[in-house]
Amino acid sequence: MRRNRKAKILATLGPASNDKASIQALFEAGADVFRFNFSHGSHADHQLRCHIVREIERELGRPIAILADLQGPKLRVGQFSDGKVTLIAGQEFVLDNRATPGDARRVHLPHPELFAVITAGQSLLLDDGKLRLQVTDSDGTSIRTRVINGGVLSDRKGVNVPDAVLPIPALTEKDRRDLAFALDMGADWIALSFVQRPEDVLEARALVDGRAGVLAKLEKPAALDRLEEIVSVSDAIMVARGDLGVELPPERVPGVQKRILRVCRSHGKPIVIATQMLESMITAPVPTRAEASDVASAIYDGADAVMLSAESASGAYPVAAVQIMDRIITEVERDPLYKNMIAAQHETPQNNKGDAICAALREVTQIVGAVTTVTYTSSGHTSLRAARERPMAPILSITPRPATARRLALVWGVHSTFSDAVPNENMLVATACNTAWQEGLAQVGEQIAITAGVPFGQPGSTNLLRIAEIWPQS
Repeated sequence: MRRNRKAKILATLGPASNDKASIQALFEAGADVFRFNFSHGSHADHQLRCHIVREIERELGRPIAILADLQGPKLRVGQFSDGKVTLIAGQEFVLDNRATPGDARRVHLPHPELFAVITAGQSLLLDDGKLRLQVTDSDGTSIRTRVINGGVLSDRKGVNVPDAVLPIPALTEKDRRDLAFALDMGADWIALSFVQRPEDVLEARALVDGRAGVLAKLEKPAALDRLEEIVSVSDAIMVARGDLGVELPPERVPGVQKRILRVCRSHGKPIVIATQMLESMITAPVPTRAEASDVASAIYDGADAVMLSAESASGAYPVAAVQIMDRIITEVERDPLYKNMIAAQHETPQNNKGDAICAALREVTQIVGAVTTVTYTSSGHTSLRAARERPMAPILSITPRPATARRLALVWGVHSTFSDAVPNENMLVATACNTAWQEGLAQVGEQIAITAGVPFGQPGSTNLLRIAEIWPQS
């Protein structure tokens, strides 16, 4: 089974996709990566889904990636005496450190670290931005505000602080427990929520210790100030437009998304566009035309992957959501304009032998008309650099490591496979030709372009380029 498209689909698992039949249907409809949302469900729930995914992987013979999405720090107000209050525009409202039920004048804010960084003139957003407060004064134990946009505020609603870098770790104690469990479970990617600074990513990388890829979710405007650094230390990036759209004015989100895409393309890091892609399909059997256009725009811009959240986790039409996303991507990639836009976005190769070889691979593929680009890789580095070049021919990635094959399921254009290690160059060429033929990526008489690193199995050693012709297979 292989996809007839280059961009990938992430599907979140949840109550609507909780058994083998449902998960297999999502995969067969087009899902390449399954997201396990650790904001919901128990460890036992996630372990069961992992067993199901791996069973499907064995039965269908295709690498499937699992992404464990950590919850991250959630800022929330305390509780109210009556469960909720109504705030009126223009009134004063106080958030303080008193752990008593609130009323229409005040509420407990159980995050003492905020009192030291909130200053007059800043904004506080409550309940996903539905209510906006402007800070008038902060004295270390209370934050006085004026209500700008009022409404109903109930117990434990979220707090966003768009104007400050918050002195809170990206990994809570819950996240650390979930991370340890996810790694033992065999997750291929760890998604780190609410990244504000590169140090947040480095902390997670130290804990992960190479057992999975680290994907930084960009949800805070503060992350944009250090975007290049964050991308540099991450293995992949997600534009999480939900919280990012709360803290940024909505008119800025499209431009920010394109900026993050450009930086990721420059660094050769996979990028996922997420949140509200096909939101209406939580309850409707078809998306809006605006949603279809939104997905298409991300693909035209060169995103590696697009993600479904509640659409596949708890929606009424999870399989249909994956199917329509698959059709949108396929239609875009057939468009001659798409090929022109991808070519126009081509990045200058970096000054290293891996990029030099992969840039030459792209040119050779075009000149000789090779139908497939084959990368032989141990760590995945060679396949990632080839994907950065965005060749129009499919990238057949061959690796002796199942973990690498699964991780590459997230990457643009990569058809990921695993096979036994090869001892020499002749065996490499034979394996590449045989695999390309078996996977339906090349026919007898057609040419393929092959790249690898010698000595084999040494990460980051991409230095070999070969052209081979497919001969009749025995």
